[in-house]
Amino acid sequence: MSVITEEEKTNHGGVVEEKPKRWRLNSPLSQVTLMGFVCFCCPGMFNALSGMGGGGQVDPTAANNANTAVYTAFTVFGVLGGAFYNVLGPRLTLAAGCSTYVLYAGSFLYYNHHHHQAFAIVAGALLGCGAGLLWAGEGAVMTSYPPPHRKGTYIALFWSIFNLGGVIGGLIPFILNYRRSSAASVNDATYIAFMCFMFAGVLLSFGILPANSVVRDDGSRCSAVKYSRASTEFAAVLRLFLDKKMLLIVPAAWASNFFYSYQFNNVNGLLFNLRTRGFNNVFYWGAQMAGSFAIGYIMDFSFKSRRARGFAGISLVAVIGTVIWAGGLANQHGYSFDNLPVKKLDFKDSGKDFAGPFMLYMSYGLLDAMYQSMVYWLIGALANDSMTLSRYSGFYKGVQSAGAAVAWQIDTRKVPLMSQLVINWSLTTVSYPLLVILVYVFVKDEVDGDDVSGNKV
Repeated sequence: MSVITEEEKTNHGGVVEEKPKRWRLNSPLSQVTLMGFVCFCCPGMFNALSGMGGGGQVDPTAANNANTAVYTAFTVFGVLGGAFYNVLGPRLTLAAGCSTYVLYAGSFLYYNHHHHQAFAIVAGALLGCGAGLLWAGEGAVMTSYPPPHRKGTYIALFWSIFNLGGVIGGLIPFILNYRRSSAASVNDATYIAFMCFMFAGVLLSFGILPANSVVRDDGSRCSAVKYSRASTEFAAVLRLFLDKKMLLIVPAAWASNFFYSYQFNNVNGLLFNLRTRGFNNVFYWGAQMAGSFAIGYIMDFSFKSRRARGFAGISLVAVIGTVIWAGGLANQHGYSFDNLPVKKLDFKDSGKDFAGPFMLYMSYGLLDAMYQSMVYWLIGALANDSMTLSRYSGFYKGVQSAGAAVAWQIDTRKVPLMSQLVINWSLTTVSYPLLVILVYVFVKDEVDGDDVSGNKV
């Protein structure tokens, strides 16, 4: 039995507790880090697979249809994911969600040999259900476990670990297909490697603790959650569609994954050869790590006022986004579906012709992380308890997925590339003034350790 010194004790309402140590499983830092590695293994690898363009296939049709199934199911289960989380708790919710990623990667291994879309589409629909569960759990952990005044920092930490999965996932096809410079589908070993990482994510998800077991460094607990009933959660989810805060977030949520089909298939997929696509993804997801830390710093440290930090973050992302999409517009003038490049760019052989499109694609990754981290910070500023935030996060992911489902079908139907770019740019631009209104009306400044609802933390 260990002896606790007076310095190691803190008194909370007459109850003497041991002062928490910095590195422990039930600290917010450990839990957010572990959640990052869960997403490193599952959606991180999924992003790398999607980022190759066409799921690593020459013909993107199967991947487009599978992704449509993913995001259609995700639309429903994203909104309902918070309800499942509040009923089942984090471990069952996350493990069930992670397991569907393994099946999805396996469906493309099957497609490599049989070229039947049905399995990939069914696996995509199941992944959409699982992803809704996973991201609702992730949103609750990432927005409710950290201390209220350091949410941006913790979001940046999570986003960096998560996107490290995309970096490693980009290296896998790059290394395993390095000598295959001509257009081809990736080999079996690529899909098997993805499946191994995804299964590791299933195992890691069992280390995520419920909110009432997580203790911050000041001795406070994240929230005293009593798991809800299905009927209560269903009613709470329906009320979100009338919640003014959520309605202001809808355009940002719709836009936040809409651009993936354009960037992955029509920039990385159309302009670059197979091995270079993997090379590009290492930097696309690496830029996301840098972007998340940059915006995380702005959202936590730029001003003393929480609202001022919100305004500063939105303004910065708006300016950077405008510049990057303007660069995309200049690049898009060089090709179309009717005028595709004769020879695809290679990182070794194309010389200076490679540099501009490569920098643009990497910048898209930077903007993606800054945009989504900003929105997550805003969601986290609206409440502190994991029950409410799991519903908010689920609503965000559900609307986001509805937009993505539409986007993948827009690409399948070969909508002109210039039109796709203008739509993406317009959607993100419309969201900025609405997010400013959200901050102005609903985000309150912290007062002496109070949370956003006025409850002591």
